[in-house]
Amino acid sequence: MADLKERRQRAIADLIRANPVANQEELAERLGSLGFAVTQATISRDLDQIGALKVRRNGQLSYSLPDEVRSRPSPRLASVFRDWVRSVEAAASMVVIKTPPGSAHLVGVVLDQSDLPEIAGTICGDDTIFVACRSDAEADALAAKLSGELQ
Repeated sequence: MADLKERRQRAIADLIRANPVANQEELAERLGSLGFAVTQATISRDLDQIGALKVRRNGQLSYSLPDEVRSRPSPRLASVFRDWVRSVEAAASMVVIKTPPGSAHLVGVVLDQSDLPEIAGTICGDDTIFVACRSDAEADALAAKLSGELQ
């Protein structure tokens, strides 16, 4: 049974990656053409378990997988970074952010509220923020993304 669920979820992910899927009915039809008989409740659970999200692309809503969603920092985060951040540097699986004295907490709060998927957590001092990421690669990607906000 678990094997069937894994194959079905893999098929859902492949379908979402291959072509836009606008709704669960459309996904059920496509799965049916692949030999999977599913209910709407099953599709809903599967979409939740694989982390599928509805996103707007070219004016149309469709499902997307987390690795396909390129999150951008919010305008508020960009503004705070331009005003308060002096430097951003990746250090192993962390990102070190330098601010003027007394401003790290301001930047840290905005980072915590940003919902950037690379961020596991933050620790703020007086003028330094340590941003914990889950991997070195995520830290490098986050540092590059946040450095872009300094321009």
